Amino acid sequence: MTSGDLAAFLVARRARLRPADVGLVSSGVRRVEGLRREEVALLAGVSVDYYTRLEQGRERHPSAAVLRGLSQALRLDREACDHLFRLAGVPTGGPVAPAPATVDPHLRVLLDSWPDTPAMVIDRVLDVLALNSLAEQLYADFATADNIARMTFLDPAGRTFFADWSRAADACVANLRHALGCDQHDPGLHALVGELTRGSAEFRSRWPRNDVRGKTQEAKTFDHRGVGLLTLTHHTFEVRAAPGQQLVVYGAEPGSTSAGALRLLGALAATGRRESLDVQRPHPG
Repeated sequence: MTSGDLAAFLVARRARLRPADVGLVSSGVRRVEGLRREEVALLAGVSVDYYTRLEQGRERHPSAAVLRGLSQALRLDREACDHLFRLAGVPTGGPVAPAPATVDPHLRVLLDSWPDTPAMVIDRVLDVLALNSLAEQLYADFATADNIARMTFLDPAGRTFFADWSRAADACVANLRHALGCDQHDPGLHALVGELTRGSAEFRSRWPRNDVRGKTQEAKTFDHRGVGLLTLTHHTFEVRAAPGQQLVVYGAEPGSTSAGALRLLGALAATGRRESLDVQRPHPG
């Protein structure tokens, strides 16, 4: 990570705040979007000159105390604060190990043991590492269910599949920013960001905002071409045996329309499995 990344993050987060957001009274004509540098420096307890050097990339080694002050001044949540520390090269914990690219066979067996529950394993950069049959059917609208961000921004199906596409797009970008903070040297992540930047104007407009967020538990609504709308809750679990991997499990509210749609999706998945077995089973000659 370079000092330019830290500078860009500070500029972007400063632009998002207004004086009223931090308890300041606005006065005079404001020629900048968001807070002034002087206001951030005041709130963080540093000199204006020092803060200016940070934003210009000329100061590369802020202390943990300065970073805590900046986090408070910029109203950063826990994940954004951790990201700021990583950008500055100040450790917040142990080193972050690269996420394994393969899924443990026992975890695959667990996924397959849930025929009525869509479940998958992803990594930090939203690569899809494993899907059970119901999750495969859930994402059947896509040409390839290989990476959630690529599916969202580059596959035409993403625009209709994600009922609230804008929220899904924002979440993908924030997840990738979080991943970049965890491993700034990941060549696969940089290649993915480059691919999305070249292929999507919507991604290009969102990436400079420097939003940072990991996976949440907000319900998601999908518009599946086979079963219609499904609003699914989801839970995300860290795979402790494989740091960086996450198990994502979906579910529907019992008795809801989405629960019925999920059962129908399961029937489609079962039909697909039976057809696959019919193709593979040798016929008596």
